[in-house]
Amino acid sequence: MNCSLSNAMSARALLYSLSLTPKAPPDISARRKIPGSDSKPRCPSPFLIRVRFSSSSQEQRYSVFRVSARRSSGKVWADVKSETYDISDSVPDSVKFEEALDGVVLGEEEKLESSVSWREQFPKRWVIVVLCFSAFLLCNMDRVNMSIAILPMSAEYNWNPATVGLIQSSFFWGYLLTQVAGGIWADTVGGKAVLGFGVVWWSIATVLTPIAAKLGLPFLLVVRAFMGIGEGVAMPAMNNILSRWIPVAERSRSLALVYSGMYLGSVTGLAFSPFLIHQYGWPSVFYSFGSLGTVWVAVWLSKAHSSPLEDPELRPEEKKLILSNSVSNEPVKTIPWRLILSKAPVWALIVSHFCHNWGTFILLTWMPTYYNQVLKFDLTESGLFCVLPWLTMAFSANLGGWIADTLVSRGLSVTTVRKIMQTIGFLGPAFFLTQLSHVNSPQMAVLCMACSQGTDAFSQSGLYSNHQDIAPRYSGVLLGLSNTAGVLAGVLGTAATGYILQHG
Repeated sequence: MNCSLSNAMSARALLYSLSLTPKAPPDISARRKIPGSDSKPRCPSPFLIRVRFSSSSQEQRYSVFRVSARRSSGKVWADVKSETYDISDSVPDSVKFEEALDGVVLGEEEKLESSVSWREQFPKRWVIVVLCFSAFLLCNMDRVNMSIAILPMSAEYNWNPATVGLIQSSFFWGYLLTQVAGGIWADTVGGKAVLGFGVVWWSIATVLTPIAAKLGLPFLLVVRAFMGIGEGVAMPAMNNILSRWIPVAERSRSLALVYSGMYLGSVTGLAFSPFLIHQYGWPSVFYSFGSLGTVWVAVWLSKAHSSPLEDPELRPEEKKLILSNSVSNEPVKTIPWRLILSKAPVWALIVSHFCHNWGTFILLTWMPTYYNQVLKFDLTESGLFCVLPWLTMAFSANLGGWIADTLVSRGLSVTTVRKIMQTIGFLGPAFFLTQLSHVNSPQMAVLCMACSQGTDAFSQSGLYSNHQDIAPRYSGVLLGLSNTAGVLAGVLGTAATGYILQHG
């Protein structure tokens, strides 16, 4: 009789200890007198109670409670000790409290999990990355269409190569003006507003390009410069918003995906522009591409936020992950210019960006003309063969990002990883581009272009990731500084190429 009372009391103490109401731990050693008995019978050896606390698709965790009872001076104590182990697949028959606990403890959690759709479970930080990817897709679609449309336009308006070079380089005039300003703006007010403004601005300028061309060369130059103003704020704004949303371990992959949007934008623009020009005339390229910006802006305004702290729909566990692996998300009020410009890594980035863009922008603007005039491809072939290098860049950028993040996660220093990636991004294009002067067949020329652009894309995990490494709070300003030097390379290199072509 006493043993059964002891066992009942122990089970009662156990159930009380499993109460869902948050309280201080109850006194397990509850005491109760056993009436009508002066003897001291001994209970059998301790018995086991297995209780499931959590479960997953393949694993269920149980705690084994060793419950023993002892009697002293007419009182009984229940001692409960637990030890945890994992059980896979099968559930023992000895589980007695499983159904009750599932209904109380686990049922509510499982209902909450099942009520959350896969869209809500998708990480919000990667929604931001995909939206930035889409913005850069539109960015290069609107930029690269001029390199195809310039061929029929120059024939219609009788522009010589020097004029074509001037038109191509006019984009960089506005692009140069807004690099640092866009970085300051993004760091102080947030990347959401700045990137949204940029897309609206350059989309309007794209739509106005055919009208300006008909009005005259000065109007066209102004509109192209205005387009550069809109696209000039995009990179600093993107860098700012990703520095607040993306943990360090995901930085290379996220940036590689965003910048691959630029490459795929070039692919899309170069692939569809010849078809649109052939079917509907060259103005259709600017009207159709420019109108896509309105769709992107509508989604951006409803889904994006400048930082995780501003997003009311962000899941708590993702917010904790982001904030525990990032710098302060507070807006920047002052820019320490003297401190920034006194650092050698900053100047290393500036020089690297200039050298990188010297080759990249020349290829971006003059590759279709090279294919058409040197390799003797027609307009459609020029556009199609221009696609291959940019497809190669999209693939190799994401490959380089995965390699870089893997190396960082395995313990290699971030500095070493950035140097490795940038070395590939410089030496690879240098080798393949120098081979063009020795190549006789168009197929080999296209292959050299593709290999050059493919290795160039490793820079996304090199210099383009390094801004957030060395100055995460001022990443927008820092990218504005280095990209200003890069834009200067684009202005000088693009215009100089047209001058060289005209003078043999």
